[in-house]
Formats: sequence, structure tokens, C-alpha cells
Amino acid sequence: MTKLEFKLKPDQPFIELNKVLQILQIAQTGGHAKILIQNEEVLVNDEIETRVRKKLIKNDVILVDQKQIKILSD
Repeated sequence: MTKLEFKLKPDQPFIELNKVLQILQIAQTGGHAKILIQNEEVLVNDEIETRVRKKLIKNDVILVDQKQIKILSD
């Protein structure tokens, strides 16, 4: 399993799930991110997440495609 981190900007209280998948290049497009999420291939904090625009905050953990992503902030 690959462990990744995503750091929120100081003025950014959250980021949407589909945006993280695109920024970290797990999904090639927004449509691809939506498909991954709606096909129940994404876990957030050990629970299947089907909301494309789920707001992620500090300490949330995403699991997708053998990758673990932890949300951090400054």
C-alpha cells in the first residue's frame, strides 16, 4: 500500500473528495473520479463513500486503489 499526504492550504478548511483524487492523479478526470466514488471503490475513514463532493478535513483518511491518503493542514 502506498501512503500519500495532501496538505490543505492555510485558508482552506476542507477539500472535496473528487478534487483530491484528481490533484493526486488517482483519477484522470472529474468524470473518472465520480465513477470511482459511485462504484464504491473509495473509503473515507474506513467507510465506503459515495458522495462525490464529500468535504474532507484535517485527519481524514482516504483508501483507494491500494493508496492511503491522509489529509493534513498547516
